[in-house]
Amino acid sequence: MTAAPGTDPENATPAGDPGTPRLNRRVRRWLAGTGIAALAAALGITLAVRGGAAPACAAPPAGNTVHKGTASFYDAGRSGGICSFPGPPADRLYVALGAAQYAGAAACGSYLDVSGPKGTVRVLVMDQCGGCGPSKIDLSDEAFARIADRSQGIAPVTYRAVVDPPLDGGLTFRIKGGASQWWFAVQVGNHGNPLRSVEATGSSGGLRKAARQVDNYWTIEDGIGPGPYTIRVTDVYGHQSTATGIRMTPKQVQRTSASLVAAVPPSPSPSLSPSPSLSPTPVAESAAPTTTVEALAGAAPLAATRC
Repeated sequence: MTAAPGTDPENATPAGDPGTPRLNRRVRRWLAGTGIAALAAALGITLAVRGGAAPACAAPPAGNTVHKGTASFYDAGRSGGICSFPGPPADRLYVALGAAQYAGAAACGSYLDVSGPKGTVRVLVMDQCGGCGPSKIDLSDEAFARIADRSQGIAPVTYRAVVDPPLDGGLTFRIKGGASQWWFAVQVGNHGNPLRSVEATGSSGGLRKAARQVDNYWTIEDGIGPGPYTIRVTDVYGHQSTATGIRMTPKQVQRTSASLVAAVPPSPSPSLSPSPSLSPTPVAESAAPTTTVEALAGAAPLAATRC
């Protein structure tokens, strides 16, 4: 319809509705802009999830919460998964979590007790499962066989975090390939509980907070010098330990006596497997690392995410 001379087409009255003017131009543009912004936000969320970023309200399993869901199985081969471990645990009992519980690598290195029709198995969180929703997990072939018949394909399960799991040895540290005095990147291993923070310093200066990356490395973008390094690790329950003498030796696992929890013998349970070590491959010992345990807390996670 052609508007009458002198009439603004944006505000012209539609045919058959003489009493209802069209939305003025400013309101319509505002609505259009809002729709575009909403669409862009939705696309941004989708792309972030597909790209491996932690979705909003993501958190690793922690505390005494029992989760109910289903489990499938897969074989990671010799890979250490999205957590970037040197390899799978020696007993090959591991699990991949969906994006919400993988939580941008926050779950890496923690343990779950998974129960199914045939029994219970303890598994190391090593990977992210791209096709798993919030109630689905993906076990290793060996772990799935402990809790269900493989012919089932998918089995109903319950699972919960293992708080303060007994571990063989202390914390390990692995400097990322490509790291240098100008770009610091370290992976912490053999910690048992999900980590809350990692701080590090070189031979001088105070501790600086590192940023967790989705590949399970902690980085300080402008570096902290050539080392050796002092690294303080805190888990979600408030346990905190400091290791010294960590060297700039990329891709080598450096073992320390540092521990987030006191050494505790495994509880006798025929249904649970021993806790696996992070890597079956040979490792390099650090030069006389030392440690101090600075704080202990109970089993309730600090600042747990509420969804």
